[in-house]
Amino acid sequence: MPARISDPLPFYLGDVVRLRKPHPCGSFEWTVVRLGADIGLRCTGCNRKVLLPRRDLERRLKTFVSRGAMTKESPEAAADTA
Repeated sequence: MPARISDPLPFYLGDVVRLRKPHPCGSFEWTVVRLGADIGLRCTGCNRKVLLPRRDLERRLKTFVSRGAMTKESPEAAADTA
């Protein structure tokens, strides 16, 4: 039986996420700065920017430290206004 593919996790600009392994600077926390097929992250310790494929980020994600604001383009925000 094939594995079920779940919906992608919703990420928003400004989310602060904690990954499972630390960055070489020692920080576990990253801020989401770009959305798309690749997610742009900025290390909160040293301000280094990296791009990770969404699938890799979902696999490495431990928890959300804080959530960014939903934008008007997001489906959840559109459902709230309707």
